[in-house]
This record gives sequence, C-alpha cells and structure tokens, in this order.
Amino acid sequence: MGAIEIMSESSLERMRLVCQLAADTLLMVGDQIRPGITTDDINTLVHDYTLANDAIPSPLNYKGYPKSVCTSVNEVVCHGIPGNRTLQDGDIVNVDVTSYLPKRDGFHGDTSATFYVGEPSDEAKHVVEVSRRCIELGIAEVSPGKRLGDIGAAIQEHAEAQGCSVVRDYVGHGIGREFHMAPQVPHYGKRGTGKRLKAGMVFTIEPMINVGHYECRVLGDDWTVVTADGSWSAQFEHTIVVTAGGCEVLTARKALLKNSEDKSWAQLGPLACPAAE
Repeated sequence: MGAIEIMSESSLERMRLVCQLAADTLLMVGDQIRPGITTDDINTLVHDYTLANDAIPSPLNYKGYPKSVCTSVNEVVCHGIPGNRTLQDGDIVNVDVTSYLPKRDGFHGDTSATFYVGEPSDEAKHVVEVSRRCIELGIAEVSPGKRLGDIGAAIQEHAEAQGCSVVRDYVGHGIGREFHMAPQVPHYGKRGTGKRLKAGMVFTIEPMINVGHYECRVLGDDWTVVTADGSWSAQFEHTIVVTAGGCEVLTARKALLKNSEDKSWAQLGPLACPAAE
C-alpha cells in the first residue's frame, strides 16, 4: 500500500468536506430504511444523493464492483451487492457509503452503520450493539504515540468478552486521495504492537463483529462476504484523523447533535471521538 501519508491542514479541510457528505448520505439513507425497501432502493438513494452533491460514489466500478454502495444483510459481513433483496421486519443491514469529491484534488470519505429493520431479535440487537461499542472503544485508543495494535486489542477484548468474534480477513485502511491506502488497521491484536500513530494520519476503523465464529467465505459473485457458519454480523465504520490531542472523527454525524434527545439513531455509533473531548 506504500508509505503512510501525514496530511496537511489543507488536505484535512478537503477530507472534512467529503467525509461530512458521506455522513450526511448515511443519515439520509437511515431515514428511509424500513421493511419492504430493497437493497437496490438503497443503492438508488445513495447514487442519486451523491451525484446531486457534485460527488461520485467511490465503490461504483472500483475493481469491477457494480454498484454505488455496499448493503450487507444479516449473515453478510461486508461487500454485499445491492439487488432485489427485500428487507424484512427483524433484519439488520449494514450500509457502507464512500463518497469522492473530484474537485480540488479529490478525496474519499468512508463510513458505515448497521441499521435495524423493524423490530430486531435479541441476538440481532446484541451483535449490533457489541459492534457499536467496539468502534467506540477502538476510537478511544487513537492518539499520537499509541499503536495500531492498541485499537485492535480494545475491540477484540470487548467483542470476545461479549461472546462474539472479530473478523480477521477484512480490516480498516488508510484513506485520502485513494480509496484504500496504508496503513492496514486490524480490529484484533495485541497492545503495544503495530505502527505507531502520528498526528495527521487518516484511516478507517470498521470492526466486523460476528455472533458466531470469525471465519468468512466469499460467494460466487466474488464480492459478497458471508459468515462461514451462517451467523449474523454487524459493522460500524468511521474515518479518523489522529490529532495532537487525540483524534477527530471526520465522518461524525453532526446533524444528530442538534437533537440529542432523538434516540431513533442510537444504532449509528459515536458522534465524536472520546479521546478528543
């Protein structure tokens, strides 16, 4: 993946713009998710909203990926291709949005959330809430001088303590002028290991948490990743920059800060970085 980029303040300003667009897109989609909607409906919402904001959906045609967003339902871990699957009451669906603003030396912004469709089961709630807490704990580890292994360890410790597992095959990644850059960010590991964090590093934290075993397999479309044992999986993702005092969540969903009493978005994950508060 090459060297790890340390972003300038001017680059970070452009990252903030595209990351906020990705966050706004996810909020827009979340307001539309309900039983009866198809995953292709979600794709259309994301595609049209992105273009209307003078941006491009990063996944579209990326290494042959055919759609503008990833929609991963129930046992799908990641990279689910939108299609005619109708969401049913009790499902969970991860919507993974990446936006690209081509103007002014373009940058990518990447975020995802797992949504409840109707009334979820206790097991569905458990894996979603464990995943949401995992990303909060991972973000809390981000500050200069810490190591990537500290992030992974915090996530793994919590997930396994709650009877869940952490996917090994897919990890977070650097992001900026390219969709995927150095460093790779595992969501498991040992404290005190891995690359040391420095101010200006930008990467995603996106733990994929399974109810069952962490092993996965890829379906015949060469994209859709499912749990090997058929158990359900949930994921949350934010794009983070390391700052001098901790970190900043570039994809924080700031619209929610206007109405903190609105609990309907509780499953969307953190709005700010605990280490930076």
